[in-house]
Amino acid sequence: MSKTSMDRRDVVVTGIGLVSCAGEGIAAHLEAFAAGRPKATDTERFAPYPVHPAPPLLLDEQIPKKSDQRQMEAWQRLGVYAAGLALDSAGVKQDAAFKAAMHLVVACGGGERDTAVDGAILTGLRDAADPGAYLNEHLQNDLRPTLFLAQLSNLLAGNIAIVHGVTGASRTFMGEEASGVDALRNAQSRIASGQIDTMLVGSSYSAERPDVLVVHEMGGYLRKGDYRPVFEREGEGEAGVILGSTAAFLMLEAAETAAAREATIFARLLPVESDRPRREAGSVGRSLSTLWGEAASKPDLVISGATGVKEITAEERAALDVLTPGTPITALGDLTGHSLEVTAPLGAALAAALISEGTAREITITTVGHRRGEGVIRLSALS
Repeated sequence: MSKTSMDRRDVVVTGIGLVSCAGEGIAAHLEAFAAGRPKATDTERFAPYPVHPAPPLLLDEQIPKKSDQRQMEAWQRLGVYAAGLALDSAGVKQDAAFKAAMHLVVACGGGERDTAVDGAILTGLRDAADPGAYLNEHLQNDLRPTLFLAQLSNLLAGNIAIVHGVTGASRTFMGEEASGVDALRNAQSRIASGQIDTMLVGSSYSAERPDVLVVHEMGGYLRKGDYRPVFEREGEGEAGVILGSTAAFLMLEAAETAAAREATIFARLLPVESDRPRREAGSVGRSLSTLWGEAASKPDLVISGATGVKEITAEERAALDVLTPGTPITALGDLTGHSLEVTAPLGAALAAALISEGTAREITITTVGHRRGEGVIRLSALS
């Protein structure tokens, strides 16, 4: 039964699945938070651009069939693995009926290109007698059935359904950092309004790819050299994004549903605020101030999804210093690197874990896209 806006249900986090350079699982990410810096930075493979790599995973634990593993690219394996961790955390991994009724919301990019095929086609195209015919033939014959020019974004949701049996309705959001915010906003509002009782929501991102590094460097967004803390990338040549391979999923439930099955509750997810103003001088600060005012919160801790891009990051930090003076601020980029669509789910999952551990009673996550889009997400203790 649908609720009115005056009678909205509490939405709680009952499952968390995390994978990043910090490792896998909640404990590894709480350790990364305590350390305040990434556990691993690869400065060699894609020099001069550093990346924070995914950890070694025993894929069989969450993706039992080798055939399933083989047909997925890295971003899908990370996401399906993290989704399995979230289901385990929520205690519903073996409950087929529960998962069949669960809805799924995923945020992700356009998927991975097959760079080996790209390179072979481009090399052959140079000497082709009929370039058009050559291109058509090889695009038809060389690409796997799971690819067009890149993997379909909604394949992540499809593979979670296949591997884990989460077969309720699914939605896929695209649009870099803002898509992660919208995935959480959609899931939270639908549960709060009474449309659905349980939802699995999250995202995954593989940073260890030449194609994404080229795309971001073309925009002038990447940092060169070694790791440096996000809010200290201010000097000439210091600014920029360090991408990180990451996946984060949360299981969200109506509080009464969670209580009825005696589930462990990590934290409460409050309504999610988002904005997408045209980028101009001062727009980030104005947007965050508006969203913060709507949230009306004084958190114990702020988790920032700041990118490290110079002007945007400086404006976000200046706005936070005004909005919440004296409140500790932790940048996700200092723990896992930046992971675009995963930023909001990752921040929410980490916040829920910290609240459950008693580190804070209320945490606010901010996301400011490297190109566009702002979000404010709040989690609090249930009582």
